[in-house]
Amino acid sequence: MAQRMAMIAAVVLGLATPAAISAYVAAPARGEGWQDIAWPFPRDGWPPGRAYRCAAASCGAEMELYIRPKIGFCNCDSGVADDDEVDRVADLDLISPRFRPLQHGDVVRIADMPGRARHYDLADGTRRQAVGMAVSRKCDLMVAVVQGRAGAAELQSRALHHLASQPADVWMKWAMTGG
Repeated sequence: MAQRMAMIAAVVLGLATPAAISAYVAAPARGEGWQDIAWPFPRDGWPPGRAYRCAAASCGAEMELYIRPKIGFCNCDSGVADDDEVDRVADLDLISPRFRPLQHGDVVRIADMPGRARHYDLADGTRRQAVGMAVSRKCDLMVAVVQGRAGAAELQSRALHHLASQPADVWMKWAMTGG
């Protein structure tokens, strides 16, 4: 009887686990001021990702964060090697066609993926700054851009803190496996 109950429990858990994981991954990431918003950009060659907004009351200035995978779009040997690559892949052009780097980029780590982050001025008259980030695992990229009226260092700090949260981390790992 005990073996039969254990078998039934294992089957129930086995069936529930994929559904529970799927619901968790699809659930909005909340907390620390960041709220899910609809992906604001037109369709392009890459799947839409996740978009978040943090109100000024929570983050000091309103900011938005956009993140998405680009599967098979990375140098498999060197990963994200330099600032030029961040300029090319980090989706800054979706926010503004006119952006200029403020300084050389820095090494970052998001989830378990190494890469680079670079600060930009959005030279479109809106007085916003942005941080483009590109990290890689094997031949795949995860790109993120945070933009707002805060300084680039504050934008990067807030974005990295949110990306380290459990819901964002779980979603990124799920998305990098092809979702």
